[in-house]
Amino acid sequence: MNNRPTQVEPNERVTYAVHHADEHMLVVEKPTRVVTQPGVGHQHDTLLNGLMARYPKQLTNLGVNRDFGLVHRLDRETSGLVVIALTPNAYDGLREQFENRGVRKFYWAVCHKAPRDLEGVIRKPILDEIQRTSRYTSVRIAKISSAGKPALTAYRVIDHSGIGALIEARPVTGRLHQIRLHLSMIGSAVLGDSLYGPKKIQFGAPRLALHAHRIVLNHPISGEELDIRTRFPRDLRTLLKKLDLKRPDLDEQDGGSAAIDQRPDELPGDAVGE
Repeated sequence: MNNRPTQVEPNERVTYAVHHADEHMLVVEKPTRVVTQPGVGHQHDTLLNGLMARYPKQLTNLGVNRDFGLVHRLDRETSGLVVIALTPNAYDGLREQFENRGVRKFYWAVCHKAPRDLEGVIRKPILDEIQRTSRYTSVRIAKISSAGKPALTAYRVIDHSGIGALIEARPVTGRLHQIRLHLSMIGSAVLGDSLYGPKKIQFGAPRLALHAHRIVLNHPISGEELDIRTRFPRDLRTLLKKLDLKRPDLDEQDGGSAAIDQRPDELPGDAVGE
């Protein structure tokens, strides 16, 4: 990982929900507006600071060479599931799964309208670059570019109305702001997105309406498949009602889509962007 922290101070005031815990690993739910790991401007208030308060021995033992157990990250505004290793063997096994795209991650996105195709695959390369916002500040942004790295996002529309859509997206690759940029490209920008969304069409979104709600992976020690899921976040439920969209975690008839859950080599060949 870039800009890895060299030390992590414990902070028990950082809260998170635990969805899976054993002696080797955790799956926790990161709240929105919480940075995943310490960095410039956020040394003491990140998810990793909160985890260090509860699991100091395990995470300190992993240390900087194994990212204090952190095997992947979420953007600050994005809420949802994050996987944490507690032992060296678990970290190595989990990292291998992430690097080989053996982990399936699913997100809910509340968008300002539905795309033309209600289910599909977006294949468009993404370039990560630094954009200066003022004389002293800059921000990392992503853009579609032939010079970028391959990026693939599978998606399906769960529900849509005349003024909004609820989309489930699965990023097969892990590029910067991948879901946000890809959905914006097909005309379905995520509400609350100040970088890639239309600023005048937000419908009162309280924040970036993107939530990592499900993750499927094999336990790094036992090999057992873990399928961890969350409920729809409370702070976005009012937005769903305003847009006349159903809550996906309450719909027993919504069994998901086989297409969005396939391995990368099984995904349809006809994709947006090809």
